[in-house]
Amino acid sequence: MSKQFDVVVIGGGPGGYIAAIRAAQLGFSVACIDEWKNEKGGPAPGGTCTNVGCIPSKALLQSSEHYEHAGHAFAEHGIQVSGLKLDLAQMKKRKDTIVKQNNDGILYLFKKNKVTFFHGRGAFVSAKDGVYEISVTDADNVTAKHVVIATGSNARALPGTPFDEELILSNTGALDINAVPKKLGVIGAGVIGLEMGSVWRRLGSEVTVLEALPTFLGAVDEQIAKEAHKLMSKQGLAINLGVKIGKITTAKKGVTVEYADAAGAEHKAEFDKLIISIGRTPNTIGLNTEAVGLQLDERGFVAVDGDCKTNLPNVWAVGDVVRGPMLAHKAEEEGVAVAERIAGQHGHVNFNTIPWVIYTSPEIAWVGRTEQQLKADGVAYKAGTFPFLANGRARALGDTNGMVKFLADAVTDEILGVHIIGPVASELIAEAVVAMEFKASAEDIARICHAHPSLSEATKEAALAVDKRALNF
Repeated sequence: MSKQFDVVVIGGGPGGYIAAIRAAQLGFSVACIDEWKNEKGGPAPGGTCTNVGCIPSKALLQSSEHYEHAGHAFAEHGIQVSGLKLDLAQMKKRKDTIVKQNNDGILYLFKKNKVTFFHGRGAFVSAKDGVYEISVTDADNVTAKHVVIATGSNARALPGTPFDEELILSNTGALDINAVPKKLGVIGAGVIGLEMGSVWRRLGSEVTVLEALPTFLGAVDEQIAKEAHKLMSKQGLAINLGVKIGKITTAKKGVTVEYADAAGAEHKAEFDKLIISIGRTPNTIGLNTEAVGLQLDERGFVAVDGDCKTNLPNVWAVGDVVRGPMLAHKAEEEGVAVAERIAGQHGHVNFNTIPWVIYTSPEIAWVGRTEQQLKADGVAYKAGTFPFLANGRARALGDTNGMVKFLADAVTDEILGVHIIGPVASELIAEAVVAMEFKASAEDIARICHAHPSLSEATKEAALAVDKRALNF
C-alpha cells in the first residue's frame, strides 16, 4: 500500500529540504526522499552542498587560513609561534564534525516541521489521474499530486579520465586527501578549483592551475578578476590560461598531464594528485523520467519554465538540475517559491540579484552586472571604486588587499552591480543585494551612516566614488 502525501520532494539538498519545509509550513503533508549516506550508512541530508561542497570546503578553507596565519602573519601582531605542526587528521575530523552537525540539523528540521523523511533513492513509477507514484529504495512506494525534483548535480569528468578519488579527484576526493600533496594539479580555474587549490596551497602544496579559457574568471568583473589573478599568483598559485589538455596518465604514485600552453608549446607536468574542476552535470540518473514522460533539455537538465514548472502538471524542479546558476542559495529560493506556488501564492526569485561568492583569500563576491556586460549592452553607467588599503578596519585586521566597486546607471544612479574582492566579501555583498532589490541608487548607500571602523565603510566610500566624492581616498 503506497503512502499518500500532498507533496513529495526528491532530493534533500538545499533546494529540496527547504522546499519540503516550506511546503509543510504551508499546511501540506510532505515527504522528502534523499539517498546520501554518512560513513556509517545512515542518512546524511543536505546534498552536495552539505556533504562534499559548500560546508566542508569552507571548514577546510577556514582551518587552512588559520594555519597560514600562524606560520606567516602572527609575528607581525607580536605573536611568536614555534614548532608549528599540521595535524591534517584533526583538521579533517573537524570538517567531518561540522558536516554531521548540518546533516543532523536538517533531520531535526524535518521532525520539527512534520516532514516525513525517506532514506533512499526516489524514482518515478507511473502517473495516473493526476497522481504520481514514486518508488523509494528499501521502502514502500509513495504517491503525491505534486512532485518537486531537487536531485542536484554531479562533477563533470574529462572524457577518458574518470574520477577514482585517489589520484584523479572531483570535489569529493579533493576534500578528503589524507596527506598534503607535494605537487597538486588543478584542471579548471573555476570556483571549486580555486577554492580547493587555495586550501592545499596554504597547507604546503605546490599548486598548478590549468585553465582552458584565455581569460581568468571570465564571469567576474574584469577589473576584479585582474586583481584576483595578481593576488593569487603572488600567493603562489601557478595559474596557466589558454591551455589545451592532452594525455593524462596515472601511475602508482602520481599523475602525468600533457598539455599545450597558450603559445602552443608542449609541456608535461607530474603531480601527486590531480583535481578536475571543469563544471557539473545535472543529476537525473535513476529518476526514470521515461515512465512519466518528463522532458529533459538538450544538456540533460530538467526542462522548466520561469516558475520551475516542468512539462508535466504539478511536477516541479529546482536547483542544480535546472537552468540557471548552480548555487545553493539559488536552489533554496526556488524551493521556497515552488512551495508557495503550489499553495496558490506568488513565489518569486529575482535572478538579477542572486549574489555570487568565491571563498578564496581574498574572497570575491558580486551581484548584478559586470562592467563588460554593461558595455556590451550599451548601458551608460558610472563606476566608483574604493580600496581596502584606505580602510581603517582592514588595516587593523592586516588584510588590505582588494576593493569595492559600484556600477550605477549614468542617468538614474540606480545600482546596476556591486563587485568586491577583499576580506569577508561574502558578508559585505548582502548590503548590495538588499539595495538592488529595493532599486536603490548609489547615492542612497552613500548617504547611509556606516559604523566606524568597519569594512562596510569601503562599501559607502565606493558608492561615494560613483559621484567622484570619496572622503578617505
